[in-house]
Amino acid sequence: MGDASCPLGWRLFVPQKWFEDAERAAEVKLPSDLTFRSKPELACELLDQVLGWGVPPLPLVTDSYGDCYDFRQQLRQRQLKYVVTVEPETQVWTQDPHTSLPAPKRPGRPRKVMLVAGLPPPQDLPTVARELPPSAWRNVTWREGSRGSQRSRFARLPVWAAHGWRSGTRTQRVAEWLLIEWPTGGKQPVKYWLAQLDSAVPGLRRLVRIAHARWRIELDYRELKEELGLDHFEGRHWLGWHHHVTLVTLAYAFLRTEQARLKKNDWCDFTSGPAEDAAASD
Repeated sequence: MGDASCPLGWRLFVPQKWFEDAERAAEVKLPSDLTFRSKPELACELLDQVLGWGVPPLPLVTDSYGDCYDFRQQLRQRQLKYVVTVEPETQVWTQDPHTSLPAPKRPGRPRKVMLVAGLPPPQDLPTVARELPPSAWRNVTWREGSRGSQRSRFARLPVWAAHGWRSGTRTQRVAEWLLIEWPTGGKQPVKYWLAQLDSAVPGLRRLVRIAHARWRIELDYRELKEELGLDHFEGRHWLGWHHHVTLVTLAYAFLRTEQARLKKNDWCDFTSGPAEDAAASD
């Protein structure tokens, strides 16, 4: 998972005010049928595209996209597993809020969503971390880096996100795993993630390794800029930007393929495909 990676697709986020400015939209040659889409919507669109290509649905890692409850809901609807970064201000319950649902007063379907008045107050993530007992924390090494072992202290526990609870949003609460990183001796936690994987209780080391897999993305992005000029585009046109990132991505994919081909005992198979083999044997 952490050996190599390469971008498979891009989406350009265009602020809504650009669509409201016809002169600017024409200047940068935005397609006439293009409409505003938020960053989570663009991410889901890109996910659907790569899944349509047959890319294996591996666990998804993100940065601040994880704060969007609707985005995580979209991942669950697509049956995708994820470990996503969330901000400390995220509000959660550490006990299932559905356990206190009142019994139905008359025949009919039982209530699935708690009313605001019946819910206990949620907590932000630093409060949850401070209230955990010492036994909840474990030291985990997730990989060997150039500066030695990557190691820190973590805790995991099930939580239920309190999205929209103040406004009375009638949302069926879903259990997720909260992963907290709080280095030994640190004054406070340094990072939080929410996760849903394929097991009832995910292994802590596996959870940490997936959460920290985003370092590959940061490395790719740095190398794309420094080695291949991803950030050198100075144009102002929609098509020009897409041409630039396409060429840069193809060049990066070629370099990654060559690195894997020349590496001894690499897991990738770069032999000719069946169609080429059949043609060669005729």
